[in-house]
Parts: sequence; C-alpha cells; structure tokens
Amino acid sequence: MLYNDDKVMQAFRIYTQLAMTGSAEKEVQKAYMVDDQVRGLVDQFAAEVDCTVIATGEQLFLIPLVRLSPFHFSNDYMKKTYLRAAAVNADLYLMYVTIMVFIGAFYDSYQSLEPTRNFIPLDEWAAIVQERIDSLREHDEEKLKLYEKEFSYNWSAVIEKWDTMDDIKETAKRQSGNTISRLSFLDTVKRFLVEQQVAEEVGSGEIGLTEKTKVIVQRYFMELEYNRGILQFLYDMDGSKKMSEEARDYARNIKN
Repeated sequence: MLYNDDKVMQAFRIYTQLAMTGSAEKEVQKAYMVDDQVRGLVDQFAAEVDCTVIATGEQLFLIPLVRLSPFHFSNDYMKKTYLRAAAVNADLYLMYVTIMVFIGAFYDSYQSLEPTRNFIPLDEWAAIVQERIDSLREHDEEKLKLYEKEFSYNWSAVIEKWDTMDDIKETAKRQSGNTISRLSFLDTVKRFLVEQQVAEEVGSGEIGLTEKTKVIVQRYFMELEYNRGILQFLYDMDGSKKMSEEARDYARNIKN
C-alpha cells in the first residue's frame, strides 16, 4: 500500500508522542481512530519495537509486549525507582505476584473478561495475597523447584519475602529498619500501578482498575501466550478467584 507524505508524517507524530510519554490524549486518539491508514502506520511503527497501541475512552497507550522491547522496564529500573535501595530480585518477584493477584481480584474466573467489582481495599488485597502465598506453600519443595524452572519465578523466594515482612498488627517495637509491613509494601506497588495508569485511587485505601487495564486484560492478561500459565498456577488450576472465609478473616484482622 502506498501512503502519501501527510499520512506518514501524521502517523509518525502520533507514534513519537506515544514513544516519548507512553500515552496521548483525546485529539491524538481521535486522529488515530478516524483514519485507517494513519492507524495502520502507527500500529506498524509500534510493532517494530515489540509494542502494541490500545485505545481506551479518550486516550491512546503504547504497551510493550515482550521483555526485549526497548520500552519494557528493566529489573534494575524497577528496583531503583519503586523499591528500597537494598531491593533484590525476590522483592520484584513478590511485586509482580501482588500485581497479578490485584488484577485477578476484579474477575470472577480465569476466563472472565469483565470486572465484577469496582474497587478493592488495600487490606483485602493483602488478604488475597496471603491466601495465594498459603496456596503456594502447600506445594512441596521439589514441586516448587520444578515450577520455578517452568515459570521463571522463584516461588520459594516470594513466600520467604512475604513471610519476613512484619504484619500490620505487629508493634513498631518489633519492626526494624530492614523490615516493612505488608501493607506498606502493597502501598509501594499501588504507587507504581497508579503512576503507570494501571490502577486509580477511588477512595481512602480503595483502588480500582483503569480503562487501560481493562482493555489489556481483555486482550492479553488472560491469554496463555502472554501469561505463560502463571495465573492458572497461582489459582490452583481451577479458574476460581473467589475469596475464602480465611482470607476475609485476615482482612478484618488487619483492619481492626
């Protein structure tokens, strides 16, 4: 297909803005959506750097699809920007797990495409993470090592990192400079999610999904090609994401 110079330059300007900021507002989104040729060119530019463009409401977003994309955050960047100075890979593994649990908490089942709740309180998020950690703990050490090779996640380190964090109900006297509470860790993860427009604060201690995230979930989050079966593993292969009574009790204890 032949494109005239105006179409190419318009598409390039849209792509450049996305590449610089990761998103574009209403007018740019409109130009992308109304012209098939411009949209096709922008999508081609994005594909060249292993990204995709998604349109949500009145915005556009440039989303990296693979780790090799130049727009993908490196582990070092994540540790230096969002975690403590002494953060190690285990902190990142736990961060990624809590993000998957956070997003999964909004959907009734592994195959659902529409969220079934509007927000989740921070303490309930912590309770569901605890539930998933307890589920991981049920696997014996040999099985966990096999799963670590399969998914490239150090599940044992995730369990240990979560366990060594002080629970929110523990007194400040027991806390040291090297430990943080679980809610404090989740608050750090929340800051990353909000800054990346994955989540939004909808009330005091309550976090919801953005339209950007809902589209990503529909297109990629539930697809085995992208999550490599990690979600099925985290949720015991049965597709259920229902919160247990034990987790609800845990959430109530944190709140009280």
